[in-house]
Amino acid sequence: MIAKKKQRRTLMSKWTKTKLLEKHHDVKSVIPDTRKFSKPALKSMLDHYEMVYVKPDVGTFGKGVTRVEKLDGKGYSYQLGTKEKMNKDFNSLYESLQRLTEKKMYLIQKGIHLVKYNRRYFDVRVMVQLSPKGNWETTGVIGRVAHPGKIVTNYHSGGKPMDVKRLLGAHMSSDRALKTMGVLKKLGVKVARHMHAKYPGFRQIGLDIGFDKTWTPWILEVNTNPDPYIFNQLSDKSMYRKVMRYRRAYL
Repeated sequence: MIAKKKQRRTLMSKWTKTKLLEKHHDVKSVIPDTRKFSKPALKSMLDHYEMVYVKPDVGTFGKGVTRVEKLDGKGYSYQLGTKEKMNKDFNSLYESLQRLTEKKMYLIQKGIHLVKYNRRYFDVRVMVQLSPKGNWETTGVIGRVAHPGKIVTNYHSGGKPMDVKRLLGAHMSSDRALKTMGVLKKLGVKVARHMHAKYPGFRQIGLDIGFDKTWTPWILEVNTNPDPYIFNQLSDKSMYRKVMRYRRAYL
């Protein structure tokens, strides 16, 4: 008897996940323009957006994520970690970035100018899990504030987990903050259902969502093996307990 092929529970390629999400009519509008790293794509996207992120197709914890900007009449700059570098012209910029990629597959993503908290970038992690009853449910929403001087918000890169109500409350009323969280929860479930239809082995996903100045919830990345322990950093442990209860149900 031939054993059944094990269903895939993780999907590492950001490119594959992006192409999958672009097929969802309700989600594709909040997926930033993403292309494979190449010289023509980099030139085109910088000319159009002026700021982009170059990131490895496969990678975790924000490692290798580089913010690249076209300066007004003053060349180009890019930041990796806390280090910034200037380039006078596009060719030297491309050569520098090409050395960083080490011939691995990288992507270029339209830069979203994230809102800030105390002058530090922040985004939101939305945890969506398959419940013990078999329904997709958003079980956790947490804010992530970047380390001072860094462009990534990941906890393992020095980011600080924070109560999302506190972050949103610094910019809007409590009623609007609750409505915004409701939008995030619904968006998370939509994405989970769409991805699960293609890859039924999934049991949980983590969406990294960033807001621009219009408070559009851009999906920056989707993680199919999200770290549940970030929720344990909150003083209120109720979300963490629920996330872990659902996680244990399908392990």
